[in-house]
Amino acid sequence: MIADVLTIGEAMAALYSDHPLRLGGELRLSVAGAETNVAIGLARLGHRVRWSGRVGDDELGALVQRTLRAEQVDITDAVVAPGEPTGMLLFDRAPGGATRVHYRRAGSAASRLTPEDISPAMAHGARVLHVTGITPALGASPAAAIRYAIAQARATGTSVCLDVNYRSTLWPAEQATPVLRELSTGVDVLVASEEELPLAAEGDGEASQVTALLAAGVREVVVKRGGRGASAYTRQGRHDISARAVDVVNTVGAGDAFTAGYLSALLDGAPVAQRLDRGAALGAAAVASTGDWEGLPSRAELHGVGRPTQEALR
Repeated sequence: MIADVLTIGEAMAALYSDHPLRLGGELRLSVAGAETNVAIGLARLGHRVRWSGRVGDDELGALVQRTLRAEQVDITDAVVAPGEPTGMLLFDRAPGGATRVHYRRAGSAASRLTPEDISPAMAHGARVLHVTGITPALGASPAAAIRYAIAQARATGTSVCLDVNYRSTLWPAEQATPVLRELSTGVDVLVASEEELPLAAEGDGEASQVTALLAAGVREVVVKRGGRGASAYTRQGRHDISARAVDVVNTVGAGDAFTAGYLSALLDGAPVAQRLDRGAALGAAAVASTGDWEGLPSRAELHGVGRPTQEALR
């Protein structure tokens, strides 16, 4: 059966600490990855989702597979690579409370991703292909895999969503910009934060950058503004939405959650305003909980996101 969404990227083990790692103490083990966050968010809303990527034949790779299966994400086409390690990242709190991310990605199985690895998933088809700017940052081979995926999607009429998701610790802006601008010209939906948008398009300011992207064939440009909400630009105009008011616990994963909500409503055929609203709901759910994806709602739970925290759900 054709999936609603195919996501491609690196899934990793994640270790979480509530204080600086140098102090020691307990760590919580989970799974992380921008594309898998989106996949889980969509699966919880009842969509058919497939994830393709490369993990090691190790305990952390088994954790990734088990977690995605438990969340009803199809991993039939995932590659399990003997002798290659599954990537890892560690989250801790800097003095002052800011969340820090420490990557252990060099030499990971995902850094060896090839077009051949994702070819079976592309052959199975999907209504939407979702990729991010993280995977090309892992190396030349993963970048080639993402170019291949976008080209195949375009050839078969599959819609493409690219979330810029720039990571300065993986590659500098001067290296990322030409790659991201090349990829952006072949997508239908482009998602970026205000800070990331200049990496995807030339122009003096947001308006001219959006105009350039729409002129290049992008159908929708979605700009995430964190606690100030988000905007979506189409050839018909601009739509804005405010963020939902929740107690912020952790902002990591909020952008991925927003993207999952936006794509969910897009798949349902909802208008742009409703896509933004569902994106805002999932983003709020993400920041109101610990972990990247653990607090994301089912479709039945969407209406409860943004209720006052003191109100009991009876």
